[in-house]
Amino acid sequence: MKPISALLLLAFAPLLAQTAPSTTKPAIAATVKKPATATAATSAAHSAACAKLPELSPKIPAVPAGSTCARTLYTLTPSAPVKLSDVSPMENAASLREIFGLETSPISLNYIDTKIGTGPLAAPHKWYSVHYTGYLTDGTVFDSSSKHPESDPFVFEVDKHQVIAGWFTGFGGMHVGGKRRLFIPSQLAYGARNQPGIPPKSDLVFDIELVAQSDTDPTPKPPAPPIAPQAPITPATPPPSTAPAPAPTPKPTQPQ
Repeated sequence: MKPISALLLLAFAPLLAQTAPSTTKPAIAATVKKPATATAATSAAHSAACAKLPELSPKIPAVPAGSTCARTLYTLTPSAPVKLSDVSPMENAASLREIFGLETSPISLNYIDTKIGTGPLAAPHKWYSVHYTGYLTDGTVFDSSSKHPESDPFVFEVDKHQVIAGWFTGFGGMHVGGKRRLFIPSQLAYGARNQPGIPPKSDLVFDIELVAQSDTDPTPKPPAPPIAPQAPITPATPPPSTAPAPAPTPKPTQPQ
């Protein structure tokens, strides 16, 4: 598998904390807490209404003309398992709700399809090959697959929870060859954690292109090292003969 961007390979934000083992690089794993239980609402993508998007900087390129309006892939409405009450005036109730994971505001993953692919529908249990560019809402580009030519396109196994939650769940309904803009709330990205180039609680915008999908890792395997040629086998020199020397021939006797 190709080297993977450290900005994508992190454990999920608290709402989608997972207990499944990860196959990511050891240095990238992070421990998160699991607060409220989350329930997924019916996708608004099937409705005619366009989703409301966060205010974006004009530095982020406009979507191509003819793109669909923003839709919702799903909405999560956390249901807190405990109720906060009897809060002293010396305490900040909003801060306490955040500390203990009691926020119940709905969270939506929204998208705009900027190009409809003509290939197969994105399927589970596959390896995806993806081009991507990630923006902060102020227009800052914090990462792009083009910055990592050794791993462009970016390859990951979709069911192994190797990337942020808003990413691996953001390909629903795409076809190979398609392009999409994802609007990922911080809770489905890095949450309150501070990442290089990404302030805590940052909503993110990703332009993604599903280049291909496959049943196995498409990353070319490195060639096997060449086998050193063996020296030709030289026959062993026979040891010198140890046979006894022949007896000397007796000299003829002179006649008397």
